[in-house]
Amino acid sequence: MSLSSENGPHAIDAAQLDHDVIVIGAGMSGMYLIYRLRELGLRVRVFEAGTGVGGTWYWNRYPGARFDSESYSYGYSFSQEVLDEWDWSEHFSSQPEIERYLNFVADKFDLRRDIQFSARVQSATYDDDDGCWNIVLEDGSLHRSRFVVTALGPLSAPTMPRFEGMADFQGPSFHTGLWPKEPISFEGKRVAVIGTGASGVQAIQEIAKTAEHLTVFQRRPNWCTPLNNGPIGGAEMEEIRAGYPELFQRCRETAACFVHTIDPRGTFEVTDEERTAFWESLYAGRGFGIWQGNFRDILTDAAANKMISDFVADKIRGRVNDPETAELLIPKDHGFGTRRVPQETHYFEVYNQPNVELISMLETPIERITSTGLSTTDADYEFDIIIYATGFDAVTGSFDRIDITGAEGRKLKEEWQGGPTSFVGVMVQGFPNMFMVMGPHAALGNNPRSIEYNVEWVQRLIGYMSGRDLTVASATPEAVEAWTGFVRQKAEGLLSNEIDSWMTGVNMNVEGKQTRTLVRYSGSAPEYREWCDKVADQGYQELTLS
Repeated sequence: MSLSSENGPHAIDAAQLDHDVIVIGAGMSGMYLIYRLRELGLRVRVFEAGTGVGGTWYWNRYPGARFDSESYSYGYSFSQEVLDEWDWSEHFSSQPEIERYLNFVADKFDLRRDIQFSARVQSATYDDDDGCWNIVLEDGSLHRSRFVVTALGPLSAPTMPRFEGMADFQGPSFHTGLWPKEPISFEGKRVAVIGTGASGVQAIQEIAKTAEHLTVFQRRPNWCTPLNNGPIGGAEMEEIRAGYPELFQRCRETAACFVHTIDPRGTFEVTDEERTAFWESLYAGRGFGIWQGNFRDILTDAAANKMISDFVADKIRGRVNDPETAELLIPKDHGFGTRRVPQETHYFEVYNQPNVELISMLETPIERITSTGLSTTDADYEFDIIIYATGFDAVTGSFDRIDITGAEGRKLKEEWQGGPTSFVGVMVQGFPNMFMVMGPHAALGNNPRSIEYNVEWVQRLIGYMSGRDLTVASATPEAVEAWTGFVRQKAEGLLSNEIDSWMTGVNMNVEGKQTRTLVRYSGSAPEYREWCDKVADQGYQELTLS
């Protein structure tokens, strides 16, 4: 730790500030921040753009939205009371149950008294003279705090496609990530879904059940594997509850905090029969096992990746009746697991239904949206409802939508122009007292496990400062360079970093994000925690504290 008097003597007295800590976002991160920062006796205020808690699980209420991590591995682990009292009804719960769960937690700890809803943050500016943050909401109100913590989530900035005429459509249209609270009926309706990423896959398989006709416009297919969901009965829930300590310990030990972990064998170290039997068991298993619990080399060795890709492609061919449609649904531009793998329930069988049609936007691109539907290079279509399942401006997009200014007038968007840099995914050089939960280069995966760790690390740092009358924390250039170098090293050799996806910072619908950048940490979660723990245990030598 380096001690400096810079800003220190000028730091405004806490009594002159509205709050000690302002948190942006009341999702799982923001909720847990309230709980932990209260333990330090701090005055916390959370600003949330929505009207309720839940973040991702508040906004994403489209048909079919649900966990792709096991429910019991995704919930909070910090409270024994919550673990004892909450019963999950499914192995992979749906959005309404998840939202009920998060409201249950909010009620349990009276979190809402520290949250201001319908409060979208417009700007966050560091005051060099007073050593504090000025937060301005869209309503123009100003709020000042010593610290600001972003709890924005890596997938929370929905992006619309850039088609001409989108304002011309006369019927209802929705983005999956901004779904209305009122129920939407598809009965007797001609529906278009544009996009076949994770949210598109989940929505399509539900909408197809009731729509008179569903037309799916696919830009590029994704490797999708069965969720294999099922109900949880009372006896099974009691078994799960009794096994929580072992479950969370397992999540601490696995590479991405899932219950699944990498198989130590290589793809070519077993016989053909053993390999096929192993893959059949994974395909029939629950959740991300086939992605996160596969042979150790499928995401680094091109030959191994081709073998698992061929295996999953044959599964798709076996589930889709029409051979031409099956081939359209098989990715040709990336190997299995090199992008996040959407989990599905009878998704491929949807294309066997007479009321469902698949259009490849690679073969016949959409030219424009019209007042009655849309036009491709091949035909005009009429629709009653258009759904945009076009994803998010991931990881950095939610930061870009707030005007964030650090010390000496530095703009965060400009600092990250060529790709983000950070210190352990929590701090940014030149932005004192700003901490990020699940920021760029933090350990993503089964996110709530990483959320709890990030929040506790921030709590520990602020507690350390409070106990020593320190008011300003900054990441040193050397610390940022060392961490970014480690992130770069961990990305080497991964096939996923040779692919355009949100995990490599690419979004064709966002200006300036057409080239790959290093937006995520690709090492293991245990390695990440080891680095962060060492920083804290050695007294934050990588930071300038004043």
